[in-house]
Amino acid sequence: MSYRNGQRLPPEALGVPARLSVNPRARRLSIRIDGRAGEAVLVAPSERRLGDVVAFAHGKAGWMRQRLAARPESAPLAPDAIVPVFGRPTRLTAAGGAGAARLVEGDAGPVIVSGGEGEAYARRVENLLKRLARQALVERTEHHLRTLGQRPVRVSITDARSRWGSCSPHNRTIRYSWRVIMAPPAVADYLAAHEVAHLVHADHSPAYWSVVERLVGDHRPFRKWLREHGAALHAVGR
Repeated sequence: MSYRNGQRLPPEALGVPARLSVNPRARRLSIRIDGRAGEAVLVAPSERRLGDVVAFAHGKAGWMRQRLAARPESAPLAPDAIVPVFGRPTRLTAAGGAGAARLVEGDAGPVIVSGGEGEAYARRVENLLKRLARQALVERTEHHLRTLGQRPVRVSITDARSRWGSCSPHNRTIRYSWRVIMAPPAVADYLAAHEVAHLVHADHSPAYWSVVERLVGDHRPFRKWLREHGAALHAVGR
């Protein structure tokens, strides 16, 4: 049977929803869980290896079911909800009217105050989080660019399903998921360093990781944090 990049397999094929993905930079067959989409992603380094990764996934069916069952429940952006901002629990409150959302420091900690109702309220809060993400990530990106003596880049904020960031060295563009603004500042700083380092080395070679280490020191705790908490961040606003 032939397979193609991006193809979705019916749930009965592996016992879970699954999508095929080709990543030329991948060094091996792998499986990751896309908690936001509710599916397993089977990754192969080339399209001709997609059959191999499907065969590999048959032996991981139990693990995939377990991981998908354990994904966090959705956490809508609604009044009285608690969401992390810069890693700090932040309460959402309604202000009445149609005012834009704003982050303030309350007596019991940070609070987001916003006008609007229902979807309009959620949209205002999400727009605030995107603005905060852009401000913080642009600042850290520029800091790391200066450290490495790199020219400026164009930064954009997205809501990617599976990647916290991406770098296109050929057109000097870096994209970040706005959701990283909910992580502790050191994790967001690591993400900026991770992407800026790709301007020096486009791969994930030892030379690349040495650049990341120069920028933020030991990167392993930050990568571990994203692995352990990333699904919960993707559940916010869903």
